[in-house]
Amino acid sequence: MADKDLISQQEARDAVESAHLAFRAVAKFDQAKIDRICEVMANVALAESARLGAMASDETGFGNAADKREKNRFAAQDVWNYFRSMKTVGVIKETENIVEIASPRGVVAAIIPSTNPTSTAIFKIIIAIKSCNTIVLSPHPSAAKCIAETARVMREAAGTEGLPPDAICCLSNSSIEGTETLMKHKRTAVILATGGIGLVRAAYSSGKPAFGVGPGNVPVFIEKTADAQKAVSDILISTCFDNGTICASEQSVVVDATIETEVREQFKAQGGHFLNQSEAEAVGKILLTPQRTLNPKIVGKSAEFIANLAGISIPNGTRCLLADCNGVGRDFPWSIEKLSPTLAFFVADGIEAGANRCEEILQFGGMGHTAGMHTGSREAAIRYGEQMPASRVVINSPTTHGAIGFSTDLAPSMTLGCGSWGGNVTSDNVSPIHLMDIKRVAFETRSVQSPKSEVQSQLAVGNWQLAEKQNGQASQIEDQRPKIKDRNIKREEIAAIVDKFLSEKIAETPKVEDQKPKTEDQVKTIIHQVLKEEPQTNGAKPKTVDFVSEDDVKRAIENGEKIYTTAKTIITPSARDLGEEKEVFAKI
Repeated sequence: MADKDLISQQEARDAVESAHLAFRAVAKFDQAKIDRICEVMANVALAESARLGAMASDETGFGNAADKREKNRFAAQDVWNYFRSMKTVGVIKETENIVEIASPRGVVAAIIPSTNPTSTAIFKIIIAIKSCNTIVLSPHPSAAKCIAETARVMREAAGTEGLPPDAICCLSNSSIEGTETLMKHKRTAVILATGGIGLVRAAYSSGKPAFGVGPGNVPVFIEKTADAQKAVSDILISTCFDNGTICASEQSVVVDATIETEVREQFKAQGGHFLNQSEAEAVGKILLTPQRTLNPKIVGKSAEFIANLAGISIPNGTRCLLADCNGVGRDFPWSIEKLSPTLAFFVADGIEAGANRCEEILQFGGMGHTAGMHTGSREAAIRYGEQMPASRVVINSPTTHGAIGFSTDLAPSMTLGCGSWGGNVTSDNVSPIHLMDIKRVAFETRSVQSPKSEVQSQLAVGNWQLAEKQNGQASQIEDQRPKIKDRNIKREEIAAIVDKFLSEKIAETPKVEDQKPKTEDQVKTIIHQVLKEEPQTNGAKPKTVDFVSEDDVKRAIENGEKIYTTAKTIITPSARDLGEEKEVFAKI
């Protein structure tokens, strides 16, 4: 046993290293090549769906070949058709302000269960390659042969379109130790874990990004406005499909008391068989192990097989066993997830009581997975959905088929996240988008200015206004501004403007005995003001700035203002060139 564990661990290491080398090539493929590869893989999986389904049924003893063929078809055809046009290479979405670019993650570690071995393998291989990753499969030991064969036929088909052989690897020596080595390997980029709760927890504790699933234990509520005949038909189709091996299948039925009799009659008419108390107790004893966990011997088995195992007789043609259940929890074995055509039957008085019972069932063993409801009221369906701690709430449809996206518009998937309720990283139906990193190139849509620049700009704008307030003559000089906007004006013209201003001022001023003519210094001051050089403001110096940008200069030019600087003022080169050209600067 020790040698087998060592061999499986070494095989896992070698497989990841090989897959990583293959990834270097796959990551460079264009969208057209990736899609051609996926197309041929989907086609061969579809062509082989019946043979692979029969292999899975024979090897595992779960379900039946016909339903496994249908699950393989769903994974190969419906899944691929849904994701065929999805962009997974380069720019995958673009708006004016955001450009999204896909980046593959690397090596995907895919844990494959025994309940849905070939369909899960087909699904995970397609979404891994579609997202430009490579994949290493770790099969459940009881389904190793059919999983390996699935990987082989898809790998060979993909090779015809140029996919490196090591892009799809399948471990041949399955063990817990080998699986742990695969999940923890430094080259492993992400984990897709489908299996028991222990395995999923190991995936989340591996230190790698992981997408896991939780138990289902799906309740379905038949509300009084429902079409009872269709509701019962949907439930039996769902829970009996492949003998209940899909974790989204109904496990408990909760019926509104007002239609209990009608629903019971519909179950009996459509192949359901209600056990009496002693028969229900006999079956209950084989549903659980001595440790009070689900008995693997009844998983995926028919109603007839389970009845024989319990030592009871049932009518020929029975499709599903039903038992009245009085409570939820460890003391009520029928209330657990059974993964077989067996249903617990509850009666509730009204919609509130029915929803509460369904929530209780989920809290016992199916948090975050799936719930169902049959009703004629859309409003009631939405209220029910708001209350359920479930990632998928399927209305008026088989929950098995609705949850995986077969009978609803949910993304088709064989890996169903349970969100934070179930301790999972996502509540989505897992798809290629979960195996990519998305880079976003974002362009500026709102400009950002530093507070310092804004203050300086405001100071520059306010300098002339400050000078006006401090010198009563400034407002009158301002009237002359339009005449001297051109900085190349001759000094004789300036003198003429000043003479005109003085003559008008003298004419307006009353004569007083002590009125004296303007001194030479006073004339110079007026000239400086007209030229918008440093004004004389009763001895007060204009405010200077510490920093000048090109935007500051442009604003000063637009406003016809000066920018007052000192020897310590920092002026950007572009601001200096423009400011000196337009003679905006005044040094203090």
